[in-house]
Amino acid sequence: MIEFQSVSKRYGKEIQALRNVSFRINKGDFVFLIGPSGAGKSTILKLILKEIEPDRGKIYFKNKDITRVRNRIIPKIRKEIGVVFQDFRLLEEKTVAENLNYAMDILGYSKRGKKRKLQEVLELVNLSHRKKSYPRELSGGEQQRVSIARAMSTNPDFLIADEPTGNLDPETSWDVVKTLEKINERGTTILMITHAQEIVDSLQKRVLHIQNGEIVRDIEEGTYHEKL
Repeated sequence: MIEFQSVSKRYGKEIQALRNVSFRINKGDFVFLIGPSGAGKSTILKLILKEIEPDRGKIYFKNKDITRVRNRIIPKIRKEIGVVFQDFRLLEEKTVAENLNYAMDILGYSKRGKKRKLQEVLELVNLSHRKKSYPRELSGGEQQRVSIARAMSTNPDFLIADEPTGNLDPETSWDVVKTLEKINERGTTILMITHAQEIVDSLQKRVLHIQNGEIVRDIEEGTYHEKL
């Protein structure tokens, strides 16, 4: 699904963000990407989304080399990758349904297609009863689940969740994580960037641990800290 081969990235002369990073995420995987602030997690995200280019190495998506592609190809790549951010990024003056429809309008959905997909993704995140609500009327967890629904409206094969529980209390965080697990069980590959130790330890999925721009641990059924 996603593969990095000896990828390096430097910002200016001083900051070596990534150093010979290699990993492969297969279709259907659920992977946690962990590490301290400034370790290189955001750089990996930006490289996958083609916001920046690597200095060295290769990046593959669905077995295609996307290391350097023409600008007109980038929107197509991004359409196949859903992204959920920490800060929800919902339009406050629009209802849940209007937020989702707005995203689908940009993608060129037909009226019938929007109606069908709206119902589908709201059922997926258990928010069908909230489609006429505004973001200010929702809890933080509900807003994040709307963000997940929006990301899933494009039928992505690959979903990146960038600190999706960072602004949520522990109980609400679990609702979001259970939603992500449900999506993964339906076949969507998930990369979750997180500092949430309890979530990583409880789920025991694959863990990619990055530190100082290098992958220092890649382990199946891993925990946040290496077991002694």
